[in-house]
This record gives sequence, structure tokens and C-alpha cells, in this order.
Amino acid sequence: MASSKRADVAVDPWIAALDHPMKPALVALCDALRAAHPTLSTRIRWNAPSFGPGDDDRVTFRLPPKGGLQLVLHRGAKVKDTTGFRFDDPTGLVVWAAVDRGVLTFADAADALAKRDAVCALVGRWIAATA
Repeated sequence: MASSKRADVAVDPWIAALDHPMKPALVALCDALRAAHPTLSTRIRWNAPSFGPGDDDRVTFRLPPKGGLQLVLHRGAKVKDTTGFRFDDPTGLVVWAAVDRGVLTFADAADALAKRDAVCALVGRWIAATA
């Protein structure tokens, strides 16, 4: 199981080299998630920062090439049985692509920053629900 400090070593240089209009928002959200959930590992998966317990990815950023920023809530790379799985989003921020795959989309850096606390709370609930 990788420690979050070890995984962060790979993430920080990746972010430093990133050339994307939403980089400031990505940095702010990554920093907030790391602070709110210090036990989660962070690594680069699918060409973006991904968070999860140990080696399991559960929350992954997506950086569309033409701009924008998304955060994908998922249960890992492999499809899992969704029988009985349920997750309530009291924030209304998530657009559900499937019962166990949701996407948060941020219009710009200000939008991401305004939702930072709600995102951190939502991620905590998601991690607990998918453990």
C-alpha cells in the first residue's frame, strides 16, 4: 500500500509541469482534498490527480484539453456490481453517469473555489460509501 507522502511526490512535479487554464483551481482543490483527507493516497492516474484509500482510486480529476475541470467520483477502474449501492448527494453538484459514477463540473476557477468546502465534504462521504 502506497503512503500518501510517497504518492504525492509523483503528483507535485506533474502539477508543476501542467500547462492548463484551470491549473490554479486544480491546485486549490487538490490542496483542500489533501488537507481534509490526509489519509488518502494521491497519484497520477488517467493523466490527472487521483485520490483514494491505499491503492484504490475513488476520486479522479479530469482536465478536458480545451479547458474546464471535472472531478469524477467512481469505484475504481473495474466495473463493480451496483446491486444495493446508493449514494445521496445533498449538494446537488454531481451529475450521475451511472449509479456509482458521478461527475462534478467546474465552470472556472472561481466556481471551483466557491464549491471547495462542499467538494471536500462530498469526497469524504463518497470515500466512506465506497469503502
